[in-house]
Amino acid sequence: MALVGKKAPSFKAAAVVKGYEITENFSLDQYLGKKYVVFFFYPKDFTFVCPTELWAFQEKLAEFEQRNVAVVACSTDTEQSHWGWLNMDKKMGGIKGITYPIVADTNKTISAAFGVLNGEYYTDEDGNLKATSELIAYRGLFIMDKDGVVHHELINNLPLGRNVDEALRIVDALQFFEENGEVCPANWHKGKEGMKGSHEGVANYLSEHLN
Repeated sequence: MALVGKKAPSFKAAAVVKGYEITENFSLDQYLGKKYVVFFFYPKDFTFVCPTELWAFQEKLAEFEQRNVAVVACSTDTEQSHWGWLNMDKKMGGIKGITYPIVADTNKTISAAFGVLNGEYYTDEDGNLKATSELIAYRGLFIMDKDGVVHHELINNLPLGRNVDEALRIVDALQFFEENGEVCPANWHKGKEGMKGSHEGVANYLSEHLN
């Protein structure tokens, strides 16, 4: 089920923060009331498409931080695997230099709660997750406001990398709406006009911009 419009699932898990420090009981709850959150899942450490995405978010990290956004990644690898990858040089396919947190969803429950777990599995009568194939995360991305409510979710299949500029655009649109009370039409970008959420507002926008 889609999470848009709902509070994001809460969790506590091990993570690597600052690029080198393993911490237990990492939670997105630490950002409630303080920051917006971009939380994204990727399939596996030490792979091919995944580091391109992690580096793309790192390259735009200052722009997210300027918007008061915390960027957090997650995969089903262990925190030790994350730490090892973070100690591998970029030229070798590593992610040394990534500074935002990377969560270890080792027991797969975070991916399942966010609806991005790929593989054959079921929940037994005691609520335990049981797998009949390898379980890894799809490329899920969730954008939350400071109350922890999900406003945007995107789930790509494993071969399809995401557009980080689009994540920035959605953050801008959300913040524009919160600040101005105006909605954001198709292909809206920061600096463009919004429109009033009414039939008259739509008609005026279409007549001014789409003729």
